[in-house]
Amino acid sequence: ALLGALQIQAQVSTPNLIRPPSLSKVPVQPHFKNKQFQGKWYVLGLSGNEFNKEKHSQFKIYANTYKLNEDKSYNITSTFAWNQTCAHWLRTFIPTARRGQYSLGNIERYTGIQMYILRVVATDYNQFAMLYFKKIFRNQEFFKIALYGETMDLTPELKENFISFTKSLGLTDQHIIFPIRIGNHQLGR
Repeated sequence: ALLGALQIQAQVSTPNLIRPPSLSKVPVQPHFKNKQFQGKWYVLGLSGNEFNKEKHSQFKIYANTYKLNEDKSYNITSTFAWNQTCAHWLRTFIPTARRGQYSLGNIERYTGIQMYILRVVATDYNQFAMLYFKKIFRNQEFFKIALYGETMDLTPELKENFISFTKSLGLTDQHIIFPIRIGNHQLGR
């Protein structure tokens, strides 16, 4: 009986995740220009196999700032409102053989992460960008798509393109969230 209870508990705590698509099905920005991609991007849309529209309905917009290093890696600083303050999180992503694709640097510092990649799917370098992330954490595969904007304004066309791309990767409306707009001052601006 105890073994059965533990198996049921394990099944409940391990969600049935949609498997990430093969990377061959995820486009990469043609002729990616890493210098032009630098700067501050607001995260206007998120989707992924661990997102849930109801559970994450109060998620707030945050910013990612990309700074290109001499070795062509990016230092990415995430800035978000946290308990009435502005919090920061810094990671480094190093280029892979595929232009526009990066992997998490110093991965051994992140307990449980076995693989973490970032791929720039599409961008016009000054108004929007769409990125694909895939990580393996404790033998489970997670993926997400992020919609970036230069401002916190989300046009209907961008929103529709994001939803369409997300669904093409096997996710549903339940896996898509649009973070709540906040004041610039909450992100240290």
